[in-house]
Amino acid sequence: MTVATIPYLPTGTVYGTLLNFEREWRLWEPRMADKPYAGAPKAPVLYVKTANCFSPAAAPIGLPVGVDEVEIGASLALEVALGAAFEGSFGPEGQQNRPRAAITFDDSLALRALLLADLSLPHASYYRPPVKFRNLDGFLGLPEAPTPLAVLGGLDGVAGLVLELRINGELRQTVELSTLRRTAARLLAEVNEFQTLQPGDVLMLGTDCLADGTRPRARVGDRIEIRAPGLAPVRHEIVREAL
Repeated sequence: MTVATIPYLPTGTVYGTLLNFEREWRLWEPRMADKPYAGAPKAPVLYVKTANCFSPAAAPIGLPVGVDEVEIGASLALEVALGAAFEGSFGPEGQQNRPRAAITFDDSLALRALLLADLSLPHASYYRPPVKFRNLDGFLGLPEAPTPLAVLGGLDGVAGLVLELRINGELRQTVELSTLRRTAARLLAEVNEFQTLQPGDVLMLGTDCLADGTRPRARVGDRIEIRAPGLAPVRHEIVREAL
């Protein structure tokens, strides 16, 4: 008797991270002093990929009628393990603060790693990432399953990873995690300073751009694949969304 495999889907909130690669930071840096922000961001810039975005492994991803192409962001993400313990913390006057994860972010047993295909319609805003471009149905391609972080050598092993994005078998981008502005450990720690990452939550380390500031684009009929050593690949075909 064959037992059906349940496709992996995140059980918590999926967060994306902007401007976390050196190349894109340098391209945007001259504009960071412009209004309305008048300066570079001092904390991680996050956005949320809502549950309607989730595309299980190998599922086709549909583009709406009138949309000709989509940007593909190859990302490594870290998932807080479902068994991670939590505890309360107390301020200097005995007032209970919001709970923090009782995990240390160099504890690879508390984290799992996975590749993600973060899709978006082409747009120019990164300070205020528009939901209507990033959060269309199916716009987050998933692998078959996450991988225990220990397999990659823990958080220290993340920096040595190189992601490959292929479209129709052609290598279109390599993403070197050694060029992250905030390492995996630093990003996790800084995010957890202002919000509590819950078991099941997923935090993308970011997506890199090409030399001209754009990201690889795919059209209807294209097959996308993201690979990295030790991790389950992400494979999807871009199709026309059914009416």
